[in-house]
Amino acid sequence: MPKARETVLEIDLNALEHNYRYLRSKVDQGVKLMAVVKAFGYGSDVTGIAKKLTELGADYLAVAYTSEGVALRKAGIELPILVLHPQSYNFQELIENCLEPSLYSEFVLKEFINTAEELKQKDYPVHIKFNTGLNRLGFSENETDIVRDLLTGTKAVKAASFFSHLAASEDWREREFTLGQIHSFKRIALKLFDELGYRPLLHICNTSGIINYPEAAFDMVRTGIGLYGFGNEKLQDEKLKPIGTLKTIISQIHTLKKGESVGYNRAFIASKPSKTATLPIGHADGINRQYGNGRAGVIVNGKYAPIIGNVCMDMLMIDITGIDCKEGDEVIIFGGPQHATDFAAKGNTISYELITGISQRVKRVLVGE
Repeated sequence: MPKARETVLEIDLNALEHNYRYLRSKVDQGVKLMAVVKAFGYGSDVTGIAKKLTELGADYLAVAYTSEGVALRKAGIELPILVLHPQSYNFQELIENCLEPSLYSEFVLKEFINTAEELKQKDYPVHIKFNTGLNRLGFSENETDIVRDLLTGTKAVKAASFFSHLAASEDWREREFTLGQIHSFKRIALKLFDELGYRPLLHICNTSGIINYPEAAFDMVRTGIGLYGFGNEKLQDEKLKPIGTLKTIISQIHTLKKGESVGYNRAFIASKPSKTATLPIGHADGINRQYGNGRAGVIVNGKYAPIIGNVCMDMLMIDITGIDCKEGDEVIIFGGPQHATDFAAKGNTISYELITGISQRVKRVLVGE
């Protein structure tokens, strides 16, 4: 790959393909795969990711909000798209763009049915979400009669799937809880199959569920973080390939005398003669203040260089004492020799927050097309 000449997030589509095929291999051939591309494709490049996933054979895409689905439609993406957290205000726009809503409460199900009837829809595909323990969104098990009555009382919509969300599928200490969620979901589905007279698709497995509970794959699985190269535990991380590498360059090098300071509030004071480098990336780009003052570092010509002082809005400074480098040299924030999970841990957070927080002003570059 060419050396960076500015701050860029390189997105490796070959790594995406590797992750997709690995996760596909964990479930039976007839099981559908829903690829989650919310939050700009977990902070990457949603259009490039969605096009590659279409090429690879994904059955569904999923986004969080209606606006994300509309953007994909405008980019020419034709796959079915599930909107995981739609708001009733957006239901007309959702239908006009052939998006499929997750309906998770009596209020939103009634509102969507009303909108679909007003727009003269017939059997519009909807996805009914059940809460089996995450306690975030979803109908409870004792609300199945409400779901049945509303679905059978209209011709405007038809359930395309029933689904739920595992709360701790990556944690073997919570295996009993997870199995309880799966059994609860089965009870709900079987009851409604009989009462509705047809069988929607079932899905409950997220990335960790695919790996740890393949018996619960049902008709479809959903994967988000796994596609982007993270498996929620070390063994799986080793089998996946992170798709993103965040790179920048050295803007300027300074030589400090003992006692001289760097950055706002003089947060770093040299205890000995030192060399520092300033990089054109800061907390407005998603590398937040929590990584400063020596807590995290970057890679310069194969060497680790700690971030010193307070991270600024558009810049951060690193200690390059003893490192052979010059202005214009490439610097790796995460990816390659420094796993994003490790970088995130130094800021007391997780890879999800780090990668989805990279600002949209950082240039995205697709490689491996």
